[in-house]
Amino acid sequence: MDRRWRLRIRLAGAVLLLLAAAWIILSGGDPREMRIPGSPDDRSSTSSTHGGATPDSGLETIPASQLPPQGRETLGLIHDGGPFPHDRDGITFGNREGILPQQQDGYYSEYTVPTPGLDHRGARRIVCGQAMDCFYTQDHYASFAQIEEGQ
Repeated sequence: MDRRWRLRIRLAGAVLLLLAAAWIILSGGDPREMRIPGSPDDRSSTSSTHGGATPDSGLETIPASQLPPQGRETLGLIHDGGPFPHDRDGITFGNREGILPQQQDGYYSEYTVPTPGLDHRGARRIVCGQAMDCFYTQDHYASFAQIEEGQ
């Protein structure tokens, strides 16, 4: 094999390696699932793997039965209209992160999901819309999963 062919084969190998690396990076480390950041299929902002995407929000889902016990209790308080243990429960959630479906200002309210062992509110919240479309975050709004009630 002459020198030019070997150079071409090495170049092709290098290009394939770069493409494979890009694939792995864009898919979040899983070469079986390529995500283009910002595309409708990019769900990298949700960390829940409890269920499929819901047609209305496009976010991952979590059955209410799989919420932590404190989350199920908070969800019950939300449905009962309180009383809530934290003075900030029920305040407006602004959705500044833009992860939840876009709605008019004041549509969403947030509620604390207590974390055992902490003496402050912690990072866990349930955010509900006026239509009782509720979402759970365990990482202070970095990701959300839509709560499937009755499951």
